[in-house]
Amino acid sequence: MRRKNQELLKSECDEILLKGKTGTLAVVGDEDYPYAVPLNYIYLDDKIYFHCAKEGHKIDSIKKNDKVSFCVVEKDEVVPEVFGTDFRSVIVFGRARFLAEDEIMSAIQKFTKKYCPKASEGAIQSEINKDFKRLCMVEIKIEHMTGKQAIEFVRKANQETSL
Repeated sequence: MRRKNQELLKSECDEILLKGKTGTLAVVGDEDYPYAVPLNYIYLDDKIYFHCAKEGHKIDSIKKNDKVSFCVVEKDEVVPEVFGTDFRSVIVFGRARFLAEDEIMSAIQKFTKKYCPKASEGAIQSEINKDFKRLCMVEIKIEHMTGKQAIEFVRKANQETSL
């Protein structure tokens, strides 16, 4: 990272990934064009998980090249007065793999609990069972992760520390 003073700690990156609801998956697509798609995810044990159909553009791309990146933006607020943006974001780089059928149930249950925390176990299981045969789950094993924040956050933290 070029601006080391704006780099987030691993714990801060973890917090952003845990809280986030949507991230953008980037893969090498057709004719080596980048292909990026926003999707819901969960972050568990230093891995990203998402679900999708068993076929489609991102599936084909991952089969051809399992190297992916994934970006989550926690904050993105334009501040016109300073001609800047207050932001905090994380980008992970890793390798994607398709979960085996016996791994999917545990992952999709955790996924559903994150996005539907008030749903009953019965309702969750019923929904999972309805679509299970069409369900694909992908795990991204993180090899490298960086987080960055706006310089204004750094300045503010430095001011608070000096008080």
